[in-house]
Amino acid sequence: MSSRTHKISVLKGDGIGPEVVDATLKVLDAVQKVENIRLEYVMGEAGFNCIEKYGTNLPPQTIELIRKTEACLKGPMTTPEEPGSPRSVAVTLRSIFDLYANVRPARTLPNVPSLKPGIDMIIVRENTEGLYSGKEFEVTPGVGVAMRIITKAASERVAKFALDLAMKRRKRLTFVHKGNILKITDGIFKGAVHEVANSYPQVELEDLHIDAATMQLIKRPESFDVMVTTNLFGDILSDEAAQLVGGLGVAAGANIGDDFGMFEPVHGSAPKYQGQNRVNPVATIESTRLMLEYLGERKAAERIRVATEKVLEEGKAVTYDLGGKAKTSEMGAAIAEKVRSEVRAAPALRA
Repeated sequence: MSSRTHKISVLKGDGIGPEVVDATLKVLDAVQKVENIRLEYVMGEAGFNCIEKYGTNLPPQTIELIRKTEACLKGPMTTPEEPGSPRSVAVTLRSIFDLYANVRPARTLPNVPSLKPGIDMIIVRENTEGLYSGKEFEVTPGVGVAMRIITKAASERVAKFALDLAMKRRKRLTFVHKGNILKITDGIFKGAVHEVANSYPQVELEDLHIDAATMQLIKRPESFDVMVTTNLFGDILSDEAAQLVGGLGVAAGANIGDDFGMFEPVHGSAPKYQGQNRVNPVATIESTRLMLEYLGERKAAERIRVATEKVLEEGKAVTYDLGGKAKTSEMGAAIAEKVRSEVRAAPALRA
């Protein structure tokens, strides 16, 4: 039987981006050999290093390259903070491809410090509007205004995405807002969640204000299943959730729309570690697991999950942040080897 082929755009990024992406590609190469799939990598340029060369961090030719693929694996990229500088590549891609659902899992992993055992949640963040619309201006010197744009249409579709996800899991959805203060914008968000949820009577709803949610994530993180919230709140909550289960080094991210998906680690480009081959590649590897699930390759995705957890459990080939001495490339190679060696040890994955 011929293998299934998926064309994937790969943006290695800058800082530590190329190192974690290269380690991840080893794992993807390994899973192709043991599963009936073929991944065709299409390499593109993007990131801070492109600004001097092209005048932008996301050249038009890269955008066109991405359009011809099924999904994008994006490495970390440095975003300049000066006024008038290009906005982040991730935010631009989310806008261009209408990737309205930012999906960030947080789960307890073997041998990785976790606030409590049994944490297994997914935060779904509305990805296209809110304060991340970037609509801000200076009214007069020293007085700035930023617009928080919330629409019913965007709120409804991200609510549906989160509810569909909850139906596949433990049928519990927490929606987070600040409706007691932001009565119009978060009133629209709340109303949209309730309206869509009427079609999902099996899903239990929990209503939390953002300040209470940050506290409850510390108090009872194991109780959360799926969370859905607006853009900025989701960005904050997902970083907090990542820290509960070991930090950004293990935090994966997916950006999903109706027709395309872009997958990236949650952490940044960490330029101070560039070229040292010492950072944790798990967040990027886990992001490709999400990518394979998105592509419908669940057996391959599950194989990567098992292999990653085996390496973490053994604790031999792990990076400094996990108490080990392995290099980025060595940890990637160890997970890739587990992907290959677990073929006979995990026959259920072949069913």
